[in-house]
Amino acid sequence: MSRPYAEVIGDPIAQSKSPAIHNFWLAKLGLEAEYRATHVKPPELADYITDRRKDPDWRGCNVTMPHKLRVREHLDRVETPAAEIGAVNTVYRGAPELLGTNTDGAGFLEPLLPLLRQAHLFRMARIIGAGGAARAIVHALAAENFTLVLAARDPAKAQALLDELAPEGEHHTPPLEHFAEATGFAFDDREGCCDLIVNASPLGMRGHPALPFDLSHTPPGSIFYDIVTDPVDTEFLKAARGAGFRTIDGLSMLIGQAAAAFGLFFGQPAPREHDGELRDMLTR
Repeated sequence: MSRPYAEVIGDPIAQSKSPAIHNFWLAKLGLEAEYRATHVKPPELADYITDRRKDPDWRGCNVTMPHKLRVREHLDRVETPAAEIGAVNTVYRGAPELLGTNTDGAGFLEPLLPLLRQAHLFRMARIIGAGGAARAIVHALAAENFTLVLAARDPAKAQALLDELAPEGEHHTPPLEHFAEATGFAFDDREGCCDLIVNASPLGMRGHPALPFDLSHTPPGSIFYDIVTDPVDTEFLKAARGAGFRTIDGLSMLIGQAAAAFGLFFGQPAPREHDGELRDMLTR
């Protein structure tokens, strides 16, 4: 007997934690549905979407690399903020359209919402990386009135990203090595300020080089946020926590963006009261 399902697609896909997250929530809610991981190579993307359109049990898919840009051309409509970000990470059925959206920005902001509800005299985010994940993060933080310092190996790429997604404001694009070297800069009084240090790159991920960041670049009271999920507790976060800074790990964004997609797929909100148990399961 068939039952509703959603899935995550990408190439590769075996490492995805999305099936574990969504199936955990489905079990908690007692829903007769499932969530799968499906390996879709770039030449197979068009046929995949065509086939799934015909499947009445299919509720949609999360989209990971390398399909976040190309999947747009196979959809009936791309919603805000995906249209502005330029990337789709969630495809779901409308009535009867096939819609694309992006939940990465909302997922990134979720653990910051209590902080962002406060009034600040000034907000600044130092962001490492100018790839796909950085696009959603830049878009989200610009909408929250942050001044952005976007550091990448290619400052021209970072500047182009800012010109496209955050054209207002006095943003900056230092080279990546700027943050690797110690600075003697004396930060002014940060009373009433909100400072974020964000790793939006693969640096520090298992199998990748470490993230070169000297803590002397950190204003007092900063929050460190690393979107890497393998390992969850990165050396970047350990160093920040050891110096007394608050940290947010990549599972926060991953679970937040998954929850936004879950409601679109299955018509019910994710049971977030079980987040502690879910995090324990994902970090075993």
